[in-house]
Amino acid sequence: MAKDINTEGVDYGVLNDLIGYQLRRAQITFFASFANRCAQLDITPGLFGVIEIVQKNPGLTQTAIANALGNDRSAMVYAVDKLEKMNIIERKQAVNDRRSYALYMTNQGKIFYDAILKEVLTHEEEFYSVLEEGEKDAMLDMLKRFVSLSK
Repeated sequence: MAKDINTEGVDYGVLNDLIGYQLRRAQITFFASFANRCAQLDITPGLFGVIEIVQKNPGLTQTAIANALGNDRSAMVYAVDKLEKMNIIERKQAVNDRRSYALYMTNQGKIFYDAILKEVLTHEEEFYSVLEEGEKDAMLDMLKRFVSLSK
């Protein structure tokens, strides 16, 4: 969303009272800020999600990771291809299914993970600064309940 567009005087009607609309606006703001912070590392929130799941769960298949993140297969293929080209993760034949690939962090990926995690956590802290005591935990709890509706 461009910041130079003047929205003063716009009547948003019911949109200001809709959780979904406010979540979407918050996501746009969050992702744009994330992109700025992590641009030098060429990582998006989606790519970081893949990195985090692979880091914490080495050997999961691409399909299992896509399911864990709620991604479709085509998005997962793009993410894995990009991270593999960056030498962050690697595909290996899955032990139990020769038709599938399991994902692992490379040695360079493990070093990269430490750098990107620092940026992500710093970014998160910047967003927490607008919250009052206890609101972070409450917000995470509420968001997790929304996510549970999709299961």
